[in-house]
Amino acid sequence: MSGIYIHIPFCKQACHYCNFHFSTSTKYMDEMVGAICLEISMRRNELDGQKLETIYFGGGTPSLLSAQALNQIFEIIYKHFSVMDDAEITLEANPDDLSVETLSHLSDSAVNRLSIGVQSFHDSELVWMNRAHSAIESMRCMEEVRNFGFQNFSIDLIYGLPHSSHELWARNLEIAIDLNVPHVSMYALTVEPNTALGKWVEKGKEEEPNDGYVSTQFNMGISAMEEAKYHHYEISNYAIPGKEAIHNSNYWRSRHYIGIGPSAHSFTGKQRSMNVAHNVKYMNSILEGKLPSEKEQIDDVTRYNEYVMTRLRTTWGINTDELDQYKDHFKKEVEQLIKRGWVSQDGKIYRLTQAGKHFADAAAAELFLV
Repeated sequence: MSGIYIHIPFCKQACHYCNFHFSTSTKYMDEMVGAICLEISMRRNELDGQKLETIYFGGGTPSLLSAQALNQIFEIIYKHFSVMDDAEITLEANPDDLSVETLSHLSDSAVNRLSIGVQSFHDSELVWMNRAHSAIESMRCMEEVRNFGFQNFSIDLIYGLPHSSHELWARNLEIAIDLNVPHVSMYALTVEPNTALGKWVEKGKEEEPNDGYVSTQFNMGISAMEEAKYHHYEISNYAIPGKEAIHNSNYWRSRHYIGIGPSAHSFTGKQRSMNVAHNVKYMNSILEGKLPSEKEQIDDVTRYNEYVMTRLRTTWGINTDELDQYKDHFKKEVEQLIKRGWVSQDGKIYRLTQAGKHFADAAAAELFLV
């Protein structure tokens, strides 16, 4: 099984922390949708007849798409690909976009899962992040989403925010649990270059997030969600059992997927490609009949390193039966992580411990082949 990711590179405004590829001008939205549809047609033979298990609209802000544009993209996907009857079809959305009219259109479309960029249930934090919605809109959209039949949805929350507190973060967790949100993704605030936050830190107007402060809130998230019986199936992701995100899980399981749109990545297992992260260059290339992407062949060492990096983050862990010729290297290197208390062993499966989850990247790096 495989998936398609579609990048919609438009947003109403720029969040202070975000370094994803997007434009705040929607002037060429129709032309972009046309180019995306052309790229889908151009790549119709890349999946070797595999059925699509997932379709994911990311961005940017896909909820800015009109009903007509969304249907146009679906029409071309279903024309050129075989889609499973029970495929997970996700669309990222902001609370302020999920009006009754928009939800009505979405409920009539093929979309059956929403990923909602809540980020916080506190106006003070939303203002600092430069989000376009309010806390009240976040609460309202949770109710409306269910009213329109979306029982499978996710929200994003960000922790480690400056000018906040553990009490506000605890309240965010409490609200998400009280609302019985099926899936919650929690991300630590990171300082990225070429963002407003990155420039503030560079100029000394803001400080880098404090490691101890961030670590405490990470632990608070784990404790609250596990107490509420959510499945902590990946370091940043929690789900009511049965509501785990199939599309993202397939990334971590190294499944084949095609990325459509500017800056989108694709992966075949043996090759990775990335489209140009520039709207005009992307559209011009597509109109000339050329795929605007760079390709990278993935050798055995890279494949091993990426398997370790992604699977160590998940509840499935690393299975030594899947390591082929690098099994002995792994077993030798992992012993130090076990002694340190970062990794536990259950037969052939190795997983991060609670303590190890704080050092996932460092642990993976120690297991890499150079």
